[in-house]
Amino acid sequence: MKKNFRLLFLLAAFTALALSACGSDNSSGSSDEVVIGYFPNIDHVPAMVAKEKKYFEDALGEDKTVTYKTFPDGGAFMTALKTGDIDAGFVGPGPVMNNYANGADVKIIAGASSGGTVVVASEQSGIESVDDIENSTFITPGVGCTHNVQMETSLKEQGITSARIGGTLKHVTGNPAQYQSMFESGKVDLAAVPEPWASTLVENGAKIIVDTDEIAYGKTLPNTVLVTSGKLLEEQNEMIQQIAEAHEKSIQFINENPEEAQTIAIDSIEDITNQRMDESIIASAWERVTFTSEVDSDVIQAFADSSYDLQFLNEQPELSDLVMTDSVKLTSAQQ
Repeated sequence: MKKNFRLLFLLAAFTALALSACGSDNSSGSSDEVVIGYFPNIDHVPAMVAKEKKYFEDALGEDKTVTYKTFPDGGAFMTALKTGDIDAGFVGPGPVMNNYANGADVKIIAGASSGGTVVVASEQSGIESVDDIENSTFITPGVGCTHNVQMETSLKEQGITSARIGGTLKHVTGNPAQYQSMFESGKVDLAAVPEPWASTLVENGAKIIVDTDEIAYGKTLPNTVLVTSGKLLEEQNEMIQQIAEAHEKSIQFINENPEEAQTIAIDSIEDITNQRMDESIIASAWERVTFTSEVDSDVIQAFADSSYDLQFLNEQPELSDLVMTDSVKLTSAQQ
């Protein structure tokens, strides 16, 4: 067994333990309580740093009590946002776009992280490049998820498509914690996977076929964004601006203090999951992830158009009012 195979089992606990965290009695039912949601993974380090440094508490003032909730996936997060169980938080762009297209009241007010998606091939597959992947089986965390769309967009540009739309590539889905065992059993040949799973698989012998800077939308597509509801953005704009300013401070801290930020991430994830991630894996993953509050609405729209082109969406999406970064002025955070 490879030396980091154990890490896959440790990380597998994230989903179950994050689910239990969702069962907290805290909610945003009180006007003096502000609830921030996030996931226990490295794409959400801005939330962990802000929590550790009390940036949200400092920005919102003594009249507000800040509570944190963690989530296992975008669906659970979006449900909490729609029901008012959280006021703002961090989530991937895919669930945001899908819910927005279906009428959900959600607005993107800042980016958080981008990049990190990698396509890797198992040692057993014999795949050395994209030229070798015809008739292979690939795996992603979900059908039409961010990583699935990025991979299929890249391959379609080279004339390679999945069996779902008439091509030769077989597609399956599964928890990234299972990818190493599925590689070793020969059940799958390729994986479109986010960090830190990519670094873990490479550490265990997988080969990078399409790196972060080569895959569709590369480092320009946010893999995590900061969102709130349109109602709160309009009715409590000052509070949302304070949240955005605290987030900006967190981004600045991460970029100025990467080693301390990595330690905060490892400690924070351990606090939630009772498992400690390998420092070398986090350091490797860190090189592929960019932490930034910037978000390009044109890239978000282009990604949604790709989802439609690949037949993951039934209707052409129109996201002109989804990204509302202009409604939040980050003056104090940028001083």
